[in-house]
Amino acid sequence: MRVVTTSHTVVDSPLGPLTLRAEDGILSGLFMTAHRHGPAADMLGVRDENGLPAVREQLAAYFAGSLRVFDLPLALRGTEFQQRVWAALREIPYGATTPYGELAAAIGRPAAVRAVGLANGRNPVSIVVPCHRVVGAGGALTGYGGGVERKRALLDLERGVAAGAAGLVPST
Repeated sequence: MRVVTTSHTVVDSPLGPLTLRAEDGILSGLFMTAHRHGPAADMLGVRDENGLPAVREQLAAYFAGSLRVFDLPLALRGTEFQQRVWAALREIPYGATTPYGELAAAIGRPAAVRAVGLANGRNPVSIVVPCHRVVGAGGALTGYGGGVERKRALLDLERGVAAGAAGLVPST
């Protein structure tokens, strides 16, 4: 049996501290303070202040509005169904939202809206795999592992950057 080396680092962000968890140096978790499905502290591994430099750089660029698509190796652990949902999340364009029902249809399981919602909530690398882009029917902001206020902040960031790039708002 192969032994996996687990470590974590904490980075500041506009949403508050983010805990980045790595397995063998590959991002396996991104958790916000009071994250609904965050791991127990003893599951984070040793603290590495310099860990995951590419993840930290890409997160900084995302929050600065200059990165729209993350390009990182990920170590995602989940069921086959969860993996399908998480892959579909990565197809939702920056600045856009998709209702849970459309996401369920996109993975070929239109009746599995509730299961899609549960898989979305178990996404271990929020922001990088953009579960915040999934909304309720009619565009209602519903549930988010880091809290609905953080979901709103992420969507506002993306919409503002996308609108500025389209010439709809003055850039700063």
